[in-house]
Amino acid sequence: MGMCGAGASPAQRRRSDERSAFEIPVLTSLEPTTHRDVQTSLTNRALLASTWLYGVRGRGARATLELFVSKYRSLERPKYEYRRRLPHYQSAAAPLLVTFGTFGRWILPEAARDLVLRHCLHDHGKRIQLSAGVVMPNHVHLLLWALRDGDGWPFPLVDIMHSLKSSSAHSVNRLLRLEGPVWEEESFDHVLRSDESWEEKREYIRQNPVRAGLVKRPDDYLWLWADAFG
Repeated sequence: MGMCGAGASPAQRRRSDERSAFEIPVLTSLEPTTHRDVQTSLTNRALLASTWLYGVRGRGARATLELFVSKYRSLERPKYEYRRRLPHYQSAAAPLLVTFGTFGRWILPEAARDLVLRHCLHDHGKRIQLSAGVVMPNHVHLLLWALRDGDGWPFPLVDIMHSLKSSSAHSVNRLLRLEGPVWEEESFDHVLRSDESWEEKREYIRQNPVRAGLVKRPDDYLWLWADAFG
């Protein structure tokens, strides 16, 4: 406790906050409940906590992560579809790899990338669990899970993406004193199959700036965010 007092460094306080956020009684409690909102809360927290355990204990905790994901899937509603020009499918439990590009492939200035990354993180822990995200000069990659609302349904990806793209476009236009579209209308989303590795997709996102020749190491790229669990 003494380390987290007034004299503690920001890093020490941050580590303490991270520990406190996951010191919750969901690690052993995911039994059915008659209250859907309580069940939903436990499900969302189990997903966050199990991912945290995976990061803290390394690969030896894979069974723990798989157990909680299995519990999460047990509450899964059927897949549903929404359409614009492309078909989009959303599963209540599977991770989603989402990509969207700038309108006409125009290049986002660095200050605009700062804003976009901030918008990508806005719903983290609220409507989504974000595992990794990168804002490239002309496109964005996100690896995420949709969390559940009070009725037990996953927050619809179409609503999440509409909010993210519209709010970030407004911020970018205001910053640059421009008008008009910032993003292409469509987003490309891919539900990870059971035989696809979340770790591989996460690393794909991390290595995106390196493959593009923008930096030599992922951590050198300013507009990359990844959770501490990989």
